Amino acid sequence: MDLLKIVKVHPLFWVILGSGVITGYFKEVIMMFLIVFIHEMGHGWTAKRFGWRLTKIELLPFGGVAETEEYGNRPVKEEALVIIAGPLQHLWLIALSFICLQFQWWSASDHAIFLFHNLTILAFNLLPIKPLDGGKLLFVLQTAFLPYRKALYTSFYSSLVFLTLFWCVALSILPFHLNLIVVLSFLAVHHYLEWRQRHFIFMRFLIERFEKKAKLVSRMRPLFVNGDEKVADVIKKLRRNCQHMIVLHDTGKAVEEEKILEAFFNQKKRMLPIDAVF
Repeated sequence: MDLLKIVKVHPLFWVILGSGVITGYFKEVIMMFLIVFIHEMGHGWTAKRFGWRLTKIELLPFGGVAETEEYGNRPVKEEALVIIAGPLQHLWLIALSFICLQFQWWSASDHAIFLFHNLTILAFNLLPIKPLDGGKLLFVLQTAFLPYRKALYTSFYSSLVFLTLFWCVALSILPFHLNLIVVLSFLAVHHYLEWRQRHFIFMRFLIERFEKKAKLVSRMRPLFVNGDEKVADVIKKLRRNCQHMIVLHDTGKAVEEEKILEAFFNQKKRMLPIDAVF
């Protein structure tokens, strides 16, 4: 019940649902809403099981967006499971439709329509474009191998490339499909907003680590830097799922990550070389 209290329907979804009702596709509208709702409940339920702080689940025509107070410091496997939990719901929904075929009230036509919407939403969500599940998963996997800030930028650029390609292909096939144009426009606006918020996203990642509210993995990972590197540049090399011990190449001196973060949040020390601060 707690999850239901934070579920909201995006105005874009209302527009598409309304157009479906007006044009006489009421049953399809109900099916699509149910599929999207269960998809998002998969994300929400899994996140709650891991103790995530969910603030809102917003339903969209192709899935939804869950707003949380988690900022990139949860374990990679945990975040990947939360993302995958949404698409997995389509598997049992499809199986349920096959079972319902045994009953008279679920016709072959109902089954075909339900199957089509399930597979369409599933396939669309797996595209490597943010904020779709495929785009989120690609970002999370990149954070497992790259510094968090670099993964943030790399995933954005790759998502933008895939969005551009998808836009070109989709509009060449269905140039006058209004719903498709609306959804593509939403994705484009999302990329614009994420680009503007990129510094804020990275800053929240750092603040969460600094305040020790992050669910950090206890393993220590050395981070080798030159003494003349600025504190602000060293911060860009931090990775998730580990604590860093910053080691200066020149002197071999080791500095705890916490002290580097403390220096970073001190405006007077942020642009100073590491060896001048420690």
